[in-house]
Amino acid sequence: MEAKKNILTYAGLRKLEDELEDLKVNQRKMIAQKIKEAREQGDLSENAEYDSAKDEQRDIEARIEELEKILKNAEIVDESEADTDTINVGCKVKVLDVEFDDEMEYYIVGSTEADSLKNKISNESPLGKALIGKKVGDTAQVETPDNTVIEFKVLSIARNI
Repeated sequence: MEAKKNILTYAGLRKLEDELEDLKVNQRKMIAQKIKEAREQGDLSENAEYDSAKDEQRDIEARIEELEKILKNAEIVDESEADTDTINVGCKVKVLDVEFDDEMEYYIVGSTEADSLKNKISNESPLGKALIGKKVGDTAQVETPDNTVIEFKVLSIARNI
């Protein structure tokens, strides 16, 4: 089975690469020092610091493995080449919630970069899927978990740079 492609913007790629570098260079050294200090305290069977440090080490190694897998299967989207006629990954989109007459702005990104607190929505999310391929003036319909339909009118499309 072929691994899923992880769609990333250049900014998202840099962020993940920086995190991986920090984990490998800084965090590994820091946790090795914690383990060394905990070992020096003696009996490891009742050493909470040692157990905690080993748990932290396991978490760091798991995150390193996860990041390496994401980066190995990364597909980079060049936002500077994003088509501003139709919505796609790498676009900044302004939409109008038709029912509440409320304007919102979203950045369409791959699922790895999605962050609702920063209005970065995944191209795989219900709203992201509904918006992909739409043009200014088009309406996207999104079905919520309670089966109501929300309509969003596309007001503008811009490059996310």
